[in-house]
Amino acid sequence: MKSDSNLEKVLTAGHFAVTGECGPPRSADGKIVREKAKYLKGNVDSVNVTDNQTSVVRLSSLAGSLLLQQEGLEANMQMTCRDRNRIAMQSDILGAYALGIRNLLCLSGDHQKFGDHPEAKNVFDIDSMQLIQTVKMMRDERKLISGQEMEEGTEPRLFIGAAVNPFADPFDFRVYRLAKKADAGVDFVQTQCIYNMAKFKEYMKRAHDMGLTEKVFILAGITPMKSLGMARYMKNYVPGMDVPDLIIDRIKGVEKKGQAKEGIQIAVEQIQEMKEIPGVAGVHIMAIEWEEKVPELVEQAGLLPRPQV
Repeated sequence: MKSDSNLEKVLTAGHFAVTGECGPPRSADGKIVREKAKYLKGNVDSVNVTDNQTSVVRLSSLAGSLLLQQEGLEANMQMTCRDRNRIAMQSDILGAYALGIRNLLCLSGDHQKFGDHPEAKNVFDIDSMQLIQTVKMMRDERKLISGQEMEEGTEPRLFIGAAVNPFADPFDFRVYRLAKKADAGVDFVQTQCIYNMAKFKEYMKRAHDMGLTEKVFILAGITPMKSLGMARYMKNYVPGMDVPDLIIDRIKGVEKKGQAKEGIQIAVEQIQEMKEIPGVAGVHIMAIEWEEKVPELVEQAGLLPRPQV
């Protein structure tokens, strides 16, 4: 074992893992995080805590992760390269581990021009690939980027995660991007929301043929559609998203009051299909501000009870 992570234990034991997501509030109200935790506890193996997603100021990922762990959940703390230099990042990694966090998601971060502070200066002192390498070096070699060594037993033994988008252009390069992250030292990856199952199966076949599924645990992203409006927005306005017309048509064919239920059903069917794809080690459920539907979704998908390892 590389860490004391529950997620690592579940994956290493060969179970089909389930991770969730919690977006911190745009305030200092920790009760919002605790309320979301109620819907996730017992239904997922660990929970991502986003880091100022969409470049909007929110309660910090570190604080949100600690709040979730106080509620009995395991946090996957996200860290973006957008807002910190290498000194601050390494400092936060040490602090997170000291506070009991065992999973870290290494991300580039959305550009600040898309957020609520477009005039802010982004940092990108190191990129997500280098951040993965940094965390691995801190864990496995007990060294900081500067070469400063830590005493044995004081290193942050973290389970290292990252994000991948199977559908971004050019498609043929996507699996090589995954290979680069595997070489950098990532332990698990979570994908962008998957709707185009045929294209995702092709991506997974390429990853499997390259031996990447033996090196990295791949969790497929699942986001249930709330409505026809959400489906159309995801298709037309979210970069890197691939929503086939058959999904749009299926939701369109349902009365408005039944569209949310249909969205859950589509997600359930996707999860069941994911279980049969070689190399898919689990799913990452991103129920965007819809955490109350996670218990229903995982139950219908046959993902309960979660394993105790």
